[in-house]
Amino acid sequence: MTDNSSDAATPSVAVPVLPDGEFAWHRLIGIEELDVGRVTTVTVERESLCVTRTDAGIGCLANACPHQGGPLGEGSIEGGWLRCPWHGYDYSPTNGRPPPPFGDAPEAYRTEVRSDGVYVALPTHSDRTRTISDQLVDTMTAWGVAWVFGMVGHSNLGFADALRIAESRGDLAFIGVRHEGAAAFAATAYAKLTGELAACFAIAGPASTNMLTGLYDAKTDRAPVLAISGQVPSKVRGRGAFQDTDLSAAFADVARYSQTVQAGSDATELMNLACKTALVERDVAHLVLPDEVQVLPAAHSGSAAGSPGGRIGSRAVSPPDDALKAAVDMLAGASRPMVIVGQGARGGIDDIVALAESMDVPVATTFKAKGLISDTHPLACGVLGRSGTPIASWFMNEADMLATFGVSFSNHTGIASYKPIVQVDFDPMALGRFHAVTAPVLSDVGVAARALAAAVPEPATRGTSDEVAQRWAIWRGEKASRRGDDRNRGMKSAVVFDALSRLVPDDALMAVDVGNHAYSFGRYFETCGQTVLMSGYLGSIGFALPAAMGCWAATQRAPGIWGPDLAGRAVVSISGDGGFGQYAMEMTTAVKYGMDITHVLLNNSELGKISKEQRSAELDVWQTSLHNPSFAEFAQLCGAAGYLVRTPAELDTAVSAALAHRGPALVEVITDPLLV
Repeated sequence: MTDNSSDAATPSVAVPVLPDGEFAWHRLIGIEELDVGRVTTVTVERESLCVTRTDAGIGCLANACPHQGGPLGEGSIEGGWLRCPWHGYDYSPTNGRPPPPFGDAPEAYRTEVRSDGVYVALPTHSDRTRTISDQLVDTMTAWGVAWVFGMVGHSNLGFADALRIAESRGDLAFIGVRHEGAAAFAATAYAKLTGELAACFAIAGPASTNMLTGLYDAKTDRAPVLAISGQVPSKVRGRGAFQDTDLSAAFADVARYSQTVQAGSDATELMNLACKTALVERDVAHLVLPDEVQVLPAAHSGSAAGSPGGRIGSRAVSPPDDALKAAVDMLAGASRPMVIVGQGARGGIDDIVALAESMDVPVATTFKAKGLISDTHPLACGVLGRSGTPIASWFMNEADMLATFGVSFSNHTGIASYKPIVQVDFDPMALGRFHAVTAPVLSDVGVAARALAAAVPEPATRGTSDEVAQRWAIWRGEKASRRGDDRNRGMKSAVVFDALSRLVPDDALMAVDVGNHAYSFGRYFETCGQTVLMSGYLGSIGFALPAAMGCWAATQRAPGIWGPDLAGRAVVSISGDGGFGQYAMEMTTAVKYGMDITHVLLNNSELGKISKEQRSAELDVWQTSLHNPSFAEFAQLCGAAGYLVRTPAELDTAVSAALAHRGPALVEVITDPLLV
């Protein structure tokens, strides 16, 4: 046995000897693995240890300097002393005792040299104590949080360990990302798709502020997201410590609810309110967790987890009688009414389509709502507005009355404000937000559509489907003509989206980025049951790939309390080269977790949308060119499948192969920036 009760540098101090049954022996290192005068770090089970070797023998100390927790195993032996690498504090390499006048010492453990190596006697540990973090995690999973996207780091380790425990029980799944912004976008897309709560997670300072863009996307598009931030220890908060940032102030605008969990807080209630606010308000909720609070015993805050039981009610609000009558009278009195649906109609689209069918009226969507009614439906007119089809705009111009459901009246949509309008929305602030409407109806859109269908007399057949078919024939002829354009500088977007319209599965989940390709997608891609997500009001470039990760997660879980069953549905994301570059390294995340995502990248080596805006403003095109790698080869280097397409003849084969590939795949299509 090595005598490590004293050394040449310090007075004799015995290493504590624990009674039998309170310690266990563990193999530490091989006898010759560490040279004399060297220090190393060894992990035994979950214990990090500093191992030293001097002429006095092999020592083993807790791997944390008593001063600020510096990793002693990364230190050095100088003059017989173990020197902390952070601040130069000295300790005995065998028993941990510091030189006078200091008295703080790291824990020292007995070592024993045996024939097969060096062993250490470590105290046996009791079962893990339930912490405030466990309590918070159990509460948020009770509210339906099944997926957490984020990065683990030094100021969120206590909460991360609670996530680990919950994941081991099957209560949630964690996706470790490469950038916290991607975590926020993934959680946002999951929420937009399912209506359920997802979470993003980061450490203090820059990691948490990295989440802000994705969270603003959730806020502007009314998606429920829970953001969790680690924070520096409370004793150094506000004193300029490393990564000390006022996160409450930073999140004040983006979060509808933001609170810091203190040692004396009712942690369960704070998490209950965060989850409830996010779901009820369809907004962002945020909790800040100081480092030391995360590992406090749950008894500090009561140990019971919370749940939504008795905390929320049905949102299926019926319209007031007078508002319903006004809407019925307008619909019944119109000769050419038209229905327009927005993103807010996602949950009631079947009832709205049934209303349109009963009245034989055309249906258009906003860009954010693309795909809510299939373009194959005989009454569907496609998208209205800047990213839309001439079919939708023609019918709006011909209409003598508009019935809108869950529509935000964005200036990009361009709904004719001079026409008589019935506006149905669940949010009272949305009614008449930009201008007065003829009949504002506060109601759940599905409930209102059913009430209108029951009350509006069925008209004589209007022949609307024949008109819709005629307008589609004209537009499809124009699209075919445009597909023939060729400047020998890359493919035209019309060709790309014609292929995708034919090849993407009918039930696919599609995440679309921001840029010229998005406008082309709105015009040229014909939906036939796909669900489409985008960064709507915020319009954030870089949305598509992280959003596809959130969509993939939604396909992996069983149906939730509120959300649909999406198991087995394909996930397709579409971006330009500019957008993909924002979060390109998340391709490695997709590979790590085996995500079945097909990403179609339109590469024109340019921020094409910005170039177009500069030309429209009669300015010189300036600083919009991009220097790109081969994105197909990049995908392959990440471990994904990668396909390069330069000609229309190669397109169908590449897209089909990517869709059939199990795991992430990328199709890089060289396109002409002027042929959109």
